[in-house]
Amino acid sequence: MAPFTENHAASLAALGEVELIAHIRDWLGQANPPAPGGIGDDCAVLPDSPAPNLVTVDPVVYGRHFDDSTPPELAGAKLIKRNLSDIAAMGGEPTSGVLALAAAPDISLAWLEKFIRGMADVCIEFSTTIVGGDIAELPKGNFVATLTLLGHAGRKLLRSGGQAGDLIFVTGTLGGSLSGKHLSFTPRVKEGFWLAQRSEVVAMMDLTDGLAKDLPAMLANGTCAMLDTANIPVSQDAHTMSTDSGKSALEHACCDGEDYELLLIVSASANIEDLEQAWSERFDTRLTCIGKIDTTNTQGHSRALIDTNSGKPLFPNGGYQHLKSNA
Repeated sequence: MAPFTENHAASLAALGEVELIAHIRDWLGQANPPAPGGIGDDCAVLPDSPAPNLVTVDPVVYGRHFDDSTPPELAGAKLIKRNLSDIAAMGGEPTSGVLALAAAPDISLAWLEKFIRGMADVCIEFSTTIVGGDIAELPKGNFVATLTLLGHAGRKLLRSGGQAGDLIFVTGTLGGSLSGKHLSFTPRVKEGFWLAQRSEVVAMMDLTDGLAKDLPAMLANGTCAMLDTANIPVSQDAHTMSTDSGKSALEHACCDGEDYELLLIVSASANIEDLEQAWSERFDTRLTCIGKIDTTNTQGHSRALIDTNSGKPLFPNGGYQHLKSNA
């Protein structure tokens, strides 16, 4: 379903901002509490407890994060889930968010309704509300939705905290996200919250740009990540894509991005069997040790990913980077 229409009566241009906001409030349903806790005043008044202490922001952009082939419900759901994944990476739980819509007047009203209802379904699933936002106009053929999401965490897991000897784990499987996972993924909110309660987990982030780019952000200067490539959980989609792309399935797993899995560092002193047993009793999601942090084998490659078997750096160009030319 294409987002845009030439039928003026079926587009946003036929409504205007005030009527559109009323429609959005209706489409959100239970995901939008009544004012002043939701849409309807200059600011939303948030509950005093628990006080939000996390904030993140992510957009979905037409032509970049989704296109005409994407069901609008999934595009809207992706907006919420991208932000939920950030909250999960800090070991937090989401509370509420504000939505900024920048839309062209030729956006189809029916398309936007499905987009908003897709958002609402995910909000309700994860006990999150949309409490306000803003609307701005773009030139024809353009659409951007940006969500700022608040959350709360008792023990907040940062990216930093790993030391030499600590182990590197990842949830789920990696690579091939463009085959559908980038739209259908489940943010690891429950898993992240559980991991934050485990003292042996010392650092965490979510995988959005690929292991090759994201993991170095967790490494201190003078350290590297020694990876057992045979243990990296490569998805079946990555294997399938590799048959046509000319890239290895491992490269897809490390460089594709938009996996929305959790990447975590576990203390070298941890009882790994106890952690893995407790995890398996609670979650069906896969949890895999893929390597460890090291200082003795950097070979001048600080904060690099090193293949344990060959001793050579893996994918030095990293995963996906916004605004970086591939030329």
